[in-house]
Amino acid sequence: MDKQTRWLAWPLALLVLASPAQAAPRTEVVARGLEHPWAVAFIDGGRMLVTERPGRLRLVSANGQLGKPLAGLPRIDAGGQGGLLDLVTDSGFARNRTLYFCYAEPAASGYGNSTALASARLSDDASRLEQVKVLFSQQPKFSSRAHFGCRIVEAGGTLFLTLGDRFQRMADAQTLDNHHGKVVRVRKDGGIPADNPFVGRAGARPEIWSLGHRNVQGAALGPDGRLWTHEHGPQGGDELNRLEAGKNYGWPVITYGENYGGGPVGAGLTRKAGMEQPLWQWTPSIAPSGMAFVRGTRYGKAWQGSLLLGSLKFRHLMRLELDGTRVVREEILLTGLGQRVRDVREGPDGSSTC
Repeated sequence: MDKQTRWLAWPLALLVLASPAQAAPRTEVVARGLEHPWAVAFIDGGRMLVTERPGRLRLVSANGQLGKPLAGLPRIDAGGQGGLLDLVTDSGFARNRTLYFCYAEPAASGYGNSTALASARLSDDASRLEQVKVLFSQQPKFSSRAHFGCRIVEAGGTLFLTLGDRFQRMADAQTLDNHHGKVVRVRKDGGIPADNPFVGRAGARPEIWSLGHRNVQGAALGPDGRLWTHEHGPQGGDELNRLEAGKNYGWPVITYGENYGGGPVGAGLTRKAGMEQPLWQWTPSIAPSGMAFVRGTRYGKAWQGSLLLGSLKFRHLMRLELDGTRVVREEILLTGLGQRVRDVREGPDGSSTC
C-alpha cells in the first residue's frame, strides 16, 4: 500500500478509505475477485494476506494482484457462518514470519465442529504455510453452522480468541465447563497463562477469560491496553464491551434484544446483579463486525482514539468518539457503500483500513 492508503474495507473486493477526516471519505478498490473475504493482515512490501470463508488464504500484492490460494491450511469445515475466519500476524512477524488464524474445525469423528486457533510460519516465498500447530480447540464440539465468534487479539505473550455460543447452545454461555459463549486467553505456544481468572477452579475450563457472550465478531486492544469487543445481539442488543478478567457479560440472562420473531429472551431482563452492562448498545441491531482504534495522526486529533467498526446489516462504517470508556458521539460513514463491511484494520503506516 502506498503512503496515501487509509482504512481498508470489503465485500467481494478490498476497499480503502483514501481521504482525510476533514474531507468526504472516498473509497478505492484494491483487489477484486474474492469470495466472502473475512480478515486481512499486512505483511511486508505493501502486501497483505486475506482469508476467504470457504477455506482459502490469498496473497494480495502491492499493486492489487490477487494470488493463488496458499498451501498448508488444515482441514476446514466451511458452511453457513463457518470456514476460514480471522487472521493476524505476530508482533515479531518481520523476524519470525509467524501468523495466527482461526477457523471452523471439523471433529475427527466427522460429526460436529468448533472454533480452533492455530499458528503457522509463512514460507519465505509466501506461497504456503509451514509448521502449522493448533493452539486451542473449542470444546465441546457441536453440530452447528452459526456463531463461531473467531476474532484474535495479541496481547504481549498471549492471544485472546472470541468464541460464539453456537446459537443452539446459548445457555452454555453461563457455565464454565465449556467454551461456548466465552472469550479465552492462551499463550502463543498454546499453554494456559497462570493468571487466567479460572485457573485452578474445579469444573472450570482454565482458558476462559470472560463469559456470557453471544457472538463476538469484533475485538481490539484499546489505547488503555485493555481488550475491547463488540458482539451480535439477537433482534437488537448488539453490545460494545471492555472486557475484564472473570467478568460475566450476561448473555442470555440479560440482553437489550428480543427473540427472532418477537418476544423476550428468557425473563426479558436487561440488568442483573453480578452481570456487566455494555458500554454501548445498538437497538435495532447493526450486526457489527471488525473494529480498530484510530492510533495514527493522519486524520488529526478529532479522530485519534476513535473506534471504527463495520456494519454488516446497514453496510456502512461507523466511528465512535470516546471519552474514556464513554461513547460521546456516533458518526456513520460510507452510507453509499452498499457492501457488508466485515473487517476493519489500521495500516502499517498508521493509516486507516476497513
